[in-house]
Amino acid sequence: MAFPEQAEFVIIGAGIHGLSTAWRLAEGLRERGEAVEGRIVVLDKSGIASGASGIACGVVRNNYFQPAMRRLMAHSVSVWESDPEAFSYHPVGYMQISHEAMRADIGEIFAQQQAIGYESVFIEGAEDSTRYMRGFFDDWQAQNITSVLHEKRGGYANNTKAIYGLAAKAEALGVRIITGTEVLGLVSDPGSAAIRAVETQRGTLRCEQLVIGAGPWVRDFWDMLDQPSRIAMRHKPGAAPREVDMWRYWQLEEGVLQVEPGLLLTNDGAMPPVIHVDSDAPLYSDVDGSLITEEAWGIYYKPDWHFGGVQGGAAPYPIDAPAEAVAVDPYGPESPDFVSGPDFAHMWVSALAHCHKRFQGTLPKYARDPSGGIGCFTPDSFPVFDRFRENVWLIADSNHGYKMLGVGWLVADEILGARQDLLAPFRFARFEQGDLHPTSNSPFPWS
Repeated sequence: MAFPEQAEFVIIGAGIHGLSTAWRLAEGLRERGEAVEGRIVVLDKSGIASGASGIACGVVRNNYFQPAMRRLMAHSVSVWESDPEAFSYHPVGYMQISHEAMRADIGEIFAQQQAIGYESVFIEGAEDSTRYMRGFFDDWQAQNITSVLHEKRGGYANNTKAIYGLAAKAEALGVRIITGTEVLGLVSDPGSAAIRAVETQRGTLRCEQLVIGAGPWVRDFWDMLDQPSRIAMRHKPGAAPREVDMWRYWQLEEGVLQVEPGLLLTNDGAMPPVIHVDSDAPLYSDVDGSLITEEAWGIYYKPDWHFGGVQGGAAPYPIDAPAEAVAVDPYGPESPDFVSGPDFAHMWVSALAHCHKRFQGTLPKYARDPSGGIGCFTPDSFPVFDRFRENVWLIADSNHGYKMLGVGWLVADEILGARQDLLAPFRFARFEQGDLHPTSNSPFPWS
């Protein structure tokens, strides 16, 4: 099929955001009684799920300290629940297991989850927390745990299967997905701020609306939109502004322990919730007993028959280089620089053994294949969902992306004329206005 010369809606990125936007746009047009064929084109320089969406751990949760994030995630969880089979979604729930310094924050999350009708239970105190966890895992032995927030909704999705499920939904409605097509530039008409075409190595594609959902490549499209690499940000309304970098890259730490996935089943043989542990207990090596860290640490994990083992990760760390100097390509496991290495494996498996006796001695079963990737973060580590250059929607997820299946729905509905209140707290203007999201005591930058 020939490369098109124009389309009403052009979407860059065949991952979670680009494809969910395309799907919802097509649905919205059909609901109006309008044709879809030829009007929506998705471009990706590699292939479907070839970027961050293809290597994500796939966790779906609503464990956020920020009210705006909780409301947004409640919406996204509802979208995941709308078709679990197509999205390869497993609604097993999610557990946030925390040390004392986080208890008040987690208690506030629980209270506000109740306020929005998001089902969860909250356990407090060291003895009660241990008793609750041993009701699921009789070998639970984590130290310094004083609260458990158990979200009954949420869970995880098999990452590539979910993205291909999205692609199938979009294509069934008339969306055209073109892979192997890199966008080289954005074109404005003389005297207009709007973007009227995208230049690719296969030709120029004119458009009326452009959506950019490019994950860690957002920095490059930000430059194509002639936006500043440094911006003014206030830490609160009325405070003096300071100049900060718009983008920062962090190394993501994830991997797979190649044990039988059933090793993590609960006492009664059921699938467990996704488990996230934040602890301030000293972490010792499961290999030789040496001290790994006395600082607060965090891990998350789940059984996964898709990958064949127990999959999870730990807190990321910032890449010590200016954003413009970071090489995003080759991405993920193919990167020569940004993959999880032996230090991560040692820490993560030792942390698993700290939590469960069943994982003691399992480090030799850690998958030695490269894993992990990098994420592109905003100045406050929270997403930017906003319109630029009159007709360009930018979905900059700040590495919160995979779980946010509903963001594309909201962006599509706003493009079609219905303003979405859930997106309002994520406008770019918040940096200059000082209307930032609150932060918690979690060691993770996105919590």
